[in-house]
Amino acid sequence: MATLHPFRALRPNSDNASQIAAVPYDVVSTDEARALADGNPQSFLRVSRAEIELPAGSDPYADAVYQRAADNFATLRKSALTVEDEPSVYFYQLRMGGHVQTGLAACFSIDEYDRDIIKKHERTRRDKEDDRTKHMLALGAQTGPVFLTYRASELVDRHAAQATAGRPIIDFTADDGVKHTLWRVTGAERDALVAAFARIPSLYIADGHHRAASAARARTEMRDKKIAGTSLADGAGADTVLAVAFPHDQVQILSYNRTVKDLGGLSPDAFLAAVRERFEVSPGPGTPATLREPQGRPEVSRGAKRGDIAMYFQGAWHTLRPRVAPDPNDPIGSLDVSVLQESLLAPILGIADVRTDKRIDFVGGARGTRALEQAVDSGKAAVAFSLFPVSVADLMAVSDAGEIMPPKSTWFEPKLRDGLLIHVI
Repeated sequence: MATLHPFRALRPNSDNASQIAAVPYDVVSTDEARALADGNPQSFLRVSRAEIELPAGSDPYADAVYQRAADNFATLRKSALTVEDEPSVYFYQLRMGGHVQTGLAACFSIDEYDRDIIKKHERTRRDKEDDRTKHMLALGAQTGPVFLTYRASELVDRHAAQATAGRPIIDFTADDGVKHTLWRVTGAERDALVAAFARIPSLYIADGHHRAASAARARTEMRDKKIAGTSLADGAGADTVLAVAFPHDQVQILSYNRTVKDLGGLSPDAFLAAVRERFEVSPGPGTPATLREPQGRPEVSRGAKRGDIAMYFQGAWHTLRPRVAPDPNDPIGSLDVSVLQESLLAPILGIADVRTDKRIDFVGGARGTRALEQAVDSGKAAVAFSLFPVSVADLMAVSDAGEIMPPKSTWFEPKLRDGLLIHVI
């Protein structure tokens, strides 16, 4: 069963939250982070991506970066952040257009992460773990939450409805149009929530595998090297990880699409012939106007349904359906991303490992399929593929089987902001 730990959060107030809160550190490049923080001395990117304050070309993993992050964090802590007077939990609501999801923010047991009560679906890279582990140890804090999901609970939903009927402590709309709202829960209602959440059998990491793995490594290093933390005596020190847990029926997964720079030496005709050997190829789907989503947002997937792989090639969209249907009982092999990889990218284009091959690139989230068309039409890519989004049920099935999702197969949006809730370890 999942254990929920209230904590004394370090956080901005309602007046400065929009200035401080920043996009997750790992969804922007150094140049993008520098541009976003420009003119805003309180931007949390100056803590989460402190290399933006060093000369261009500086090593983002140099000791000086972590020292600058710690210095900037200390300054921000003194001037713009407050500490809660008692351990609390929070409801954190994200609103993007017509989509709304409300999660429970708290600290969660790293021991339960180790025991797979908090389940994973992604492999982590050692260099990325090294970075966030050093960052946590330098700051003595976890500054960005892990994104969890769980099978929805009517009891927790009732608590959420009650809490979110009250006045929020933070409420703002970010530059990207996503609204972030937080409610604090204390006292008897907090304790009731802890008890309600103890009935949740498992949690699933949706986004933030590297944060979770780094928190576990920081915990172990602090314990082994007897590093004294700066915990706020709230019972949620380095043995826990900051996260927001959302019910599965509110979580939104968007497409994670692909572009390929060249055809691996094949002529256009030879490429299409090879594709036709493995797939039924039909024109379409549709036109941009017919596929545009409500509220003016661009379409994020050209696949009309699971099993349809949309390919943009030589100025036209095509629908691909495998001639040999995958085994529906295989939680990984039946995913469209696996079909594309095993039946086209690897055997036809020679892309065996999408994690390391420089010929493939990825377009995730609400950037939409227009970005795929632009990449091909401009000559930056030879072909692009749009995939119908995987479902939360797919992710849970793979995690429950103890397996790993294919790389670059899930894009969760909207995303949580760094710097809104900080866990001192």
